[in-house]
Amino acid sequence: MQMIELENFKILGISLAIGLLIGLERGWHTRDLDEGMRVAGLRTYGLISLLGGLWGILAQQIDPVLMGFAFLGLTSVLLLAYSRSLNKFEDFSITSIIASLITFTLGALTAFDHIKLASASAVVITSLLGYKPLLHGWLKKLEQQELYATLKLLLISVVMLPILPDQGYGPWAAFNPYHIWWMVVLIAGISYLGYFAIRIVGNQHGPVLTGALGGLVSSTAVTLNLSKLSTQYPNMENVLSAGILTACATMFARTLLLTSVMNTTLFRVLLPALLVMCLFTYFLAFLLWRNARGFRTSEEVTLENPFQLGMALKFGAFLVVIMLLSKLLKVYFGDMGTYFLAATSGLADVDPITLSMSQMSKEGLEVTVAAKAILIAVSVNSGIKGIFSWVIGGRALALRVGSTLVGAIVAGLLIT
Repeated sequence: MQMIELENFKILGISLAIGLLIGLERGWHTRDLDEGMRVAGLRTYGLISLLGGLWGILAQQIDPVLMGFAFLGLTSVLLLAYSRSLNKFEDFSITSIIASLITFTLGALTAFDHIKLASASAVVITSLLGYKPLLHGWLKKLEQQELYATLKLLLISVVMLPILPDQGYGPWAAFNPYHIWWMVVLIAGISYLGYFAIRIVGNQHGPVLTGALGGLVSSTAVTLNLSKLSTQYPNMENVLSAGILTACATMFARTLLLTSVMNTTLFRVLLPALLVMCLFTYFLAFLLWRNARGFRTSEEVTLENPFQLGMALKFGAFLVVIMLLSKLLKVYFGDMGTYFLAATSGLADVDPITLSMSQMSKEGLEVTVAAKAILIAVSVNSGIKGIFSWVIGGRALALRVGSTLVGAIVAGLLIT
């Protein structure tokens, strides 16, 4: 009996702490109001959570149905208090009411042996309430196309992906709808996060930060944009080169990330080479940035809409073509056919060949062949960026970008 009483004291203590935590944020939010002018404050939230803990203990002893009556009773009291305050302040927000009901529920959860869940939820809820200005600031920056992009990404990942068949179709069973669409979701998710990182942080903080975040979306787009700025801002080649190289280094890291998700065996084979390429490029970008003069511009680096359904379908179709061609060329031309396809694919994008090789190496393709194909694609794509920087940005920019990328490729290939 004594042990039970001690356990109940522990439960009530945690319930009270949870309520005080949420009440601390709510009380601080309404700290400028006079005493008695708020519906609930620090003490009230503590008492609400404690009430949940007490009713939880009673419900366990008598009948769990009591929790429903207690919840309805608290809801009635809160609604009455809210309606009275509404006449005085015309505050139509129901956040505090919902927070109060959640606080009661969390207090009750501790009594039903869900202490960790209740404590973690309290921290998350308090953070969510406290970050209101930040979240509303993000919401004001959100454009309509970005909202639609978010909904479309959820559509293809949460709705479409689970219902696709997970089996191969067509020649060599190369077309697996689930695997293909999973790759599309993976690429779209990474690009989506990189795009919104740029939108939240802003790309006015310098080309290097833009390169680091923009490389998650498209290192080619960053290269093209910063190369154009080189013609408008002469003698700024160091800082612009640093931005381009940072995006290229992020592309190496992105390739590693994709292989780590798709195929851990291939990831381990690629890790030494791509890690050397990544660190070498980041290091040279850092040196160029250190030796650069201050750079200020009102122009932004233009990135595409974070998610377009049409582009996702085209990317998926491109993946199917790459995988079919990989099988075909492997059958008729051996490893050289795979390498040729990798070089051709690298002219446009590294992601399709990376995903294709990652999947095919799980289906029987030699890991060393897949790794070499990805390295070829990465090398060709890096060479294309060097050419872009020369044609668009000029010789000075190209020397910095091109020589660094060549050095990175050579260093990476030497240790393979």
